[in-house]
Amino acid sequence: MDVIESSPVQGNNLDPWYDSYAGRTAGLAASEVRALFAVASRPEVVSLAGGMPFVSAIPEDLLAGSIQKVMAERGPVALQYGSGQGVPALREQILEVMALEGIRGSADDVVVTTGSQHALELFSKLFLDPGDVVIAEGPSYVTAMVIFNSYQADVDHVPLDEHGLIPGALREHIARLKAAGRRIKFLYTVPNFHNPAGVTLTWERRLEILEICKSEGILVLEDNPYGLLYFNERPPAAMRSIEEEGVVYLGTFSKTLAPGLRVGWALAPHAIREKLILANEAAVLSPSSFTQLIVSEYLNQADWRAQIDTFRGIYRERKEAMVAALQEHLPELSWTNPTGGFYVWVTLPEPLDSKAMLPRAVKELVAYTPGTAFYADENGRQNMRLSFCYPTPEQIKLGIRRLANVVTGELDLLDTFAGTGELSQLRLARGAFPPSDLR
Repeated sequence: MDVIESSPVQGNNLDPWYDSYAGRTAGLAASEVRALFAVASRPEVVSLAGGMPFVSAIPEDLLAGSIQKVMAERGPVALQYGSGQGVPALREQILEVMALEGIRGSADDVVVTTGSQHALELFSKLFLDPGDVVIAEGPSYVTAMVIFNSYQADVDHVPLDEHGLIPGALREHIARLKAAGRRIKFLYTVPNFHNPAGVTLTWERRLEILEICKSEGILVLEDNPYGLLYFNERPPAAMRSIEEEGVVYLGTFSKTLAPGLRVGWALAPHAIREKLILANEAAVLSPSSFTQLIVSEYLNQADWRAQIDTFRGIYRERKEAMVAALQEHLPELSWTNPTGGFYVWVTLPEPLDSKAMLPRAVKELVAYTPGTAFYADENGRQNMRLSFCYPTPEQIKLGIRRLANVVTGELDLLDTFAGTGELSQLRLARGAFPPSDLR
């Protein structure tokens, strides 16, 4: 009998299976946003970090009634496996929701997913090979970059300003990437009330960007979780309303209803839709029939448009509280002033590093998200994202006061070690710091 000699398991001290993982798992690093949740959830900490909707604004009886009716009338269906494409009735209702953004489509081209994050992951799985390039705004949505990295793609950041992604810069980046022989798979964009920058892409730029991408053969992935959460004026119509074959649109009920239901969708051209359904079935077999039917019943019986309007009023008040507090306590900084959504993007004085400053902020019982979380290349150290969606106006004001103490303390510390008073003079002179491109 032959003796088979086994070699010892390789790995590191913490994980004996380290050498067995697929190469793509190297992109599965925990995001800075996720790492913040454990600390930010402490009751004494004012969290301006996570983009959590204020779900307490939803009347209990609305969802409770929907749940009860679903279980009473369709319980066996709700608790059973369903279609990999999603409940047909809900897909029809999703068309009504998208119509508010100017989108016309067919329910046959809607694929329901477990939140729009899941749709983003399925789309990336279908399109990305190792070494491919995704073009995205700089900064860009943090978890999208985690997904792109997990499929071993590179993210190329195109700058934006107060009017959104800059078309001229997009042309330059495409030309440079193609000259280098790189394969561009798609443009990923959050055009409305951008996460994290809070800016909205203008109508003129939407048209120009779509023309650029069409001429260059680049697919557009339009991620639009915040589009209905405008404060005063509606944002421009969705990019998908202009171009159907070259745009895949992602939507979600997480921001306009509740993230715990985990119901999102993709609207895609026919061929892509077919592959999304197959990928959906391979990943989860079918999205939850239970939560889909609850959302569908809610849309049937509730005045959901009025509920969205309630959210708009709440978030408008909180944004105004944040901007007023920044003007009062940190007037030397610059920031964006969003017209909807959840976020304000703040630019710090050049000597400061938002990532290095975070431990001091947590010690002062305030949390934010460092700007580095929103770049694939470690840029953003001079920026931070502040979320106004979840804390009350009073908590926001308290959090900004605490943040002002942190910024002042950091500048004083830098002054001390620099051995000069120059930084203090800069700090006292409003407007002395270079304004953000996103002001």
